[in-house]
Amino acid sequence: MRAAHDWTRRVILQFIDLFYPPFKKIMPLQTFRYAACGGFNTVFSIFLYFVGNNYIFKKHSVNLGFKVISGEIAPDYLFAIWIAFPVGFYLSRYVVFQESTLNRRIQLFRYMVVVIGNLVLNYICLKFFVQIVGLYNTPAKIATAVIVIIYSYIAQRNYSFKTAKSVES
Repeated sequence: MRAAHDWTRRVILQFIDLFYPPFKKIMPLQTFRYAACGGFNTVFSIFLYFVGNNYIFKKHSVNLGFKVISGEIAPDYLFAIWIAFPVGFYLSRYVVFQESTLNRRIQLFRYMVVVIGNLVLNYICLKFFVQIVGLYNTPAKIATAVIVIIYSYIAQRNYSFKTAKSVES
């Protein structure tokens, strides 16, 4: 299992770092890796949202018995997040913020806290873009992702995967 993890991490890093040279003058490697991993996970999450929205939930609300989850929220909260969360944690821990010395459980807990913040922000933004602005679900998800990414990077860097270096910055 460890060999598979090491190989996966190495391949991901080599692939991402292959595209870094043109960006070297405008951003640090860690920021580039976050953008690459976060970009991948965001596109992956949007794809999962699209699949959930159009083929699983078919744009319908879901009645859980104690709460009805609207059609624009259900694909994210009942489907996409459960796949994107572990992928995002893996990429953040082993590719982007590898220098963090915090215990893995602390990182996971803090990552989960930030993701809960992401979910709240995501919920508010999706509701706003769909119900107030009038965007279709998938474009609303894309607009929401931009806002959530900015919050997430700042929180992950300075909280979930904090290092002595990031505290000084």
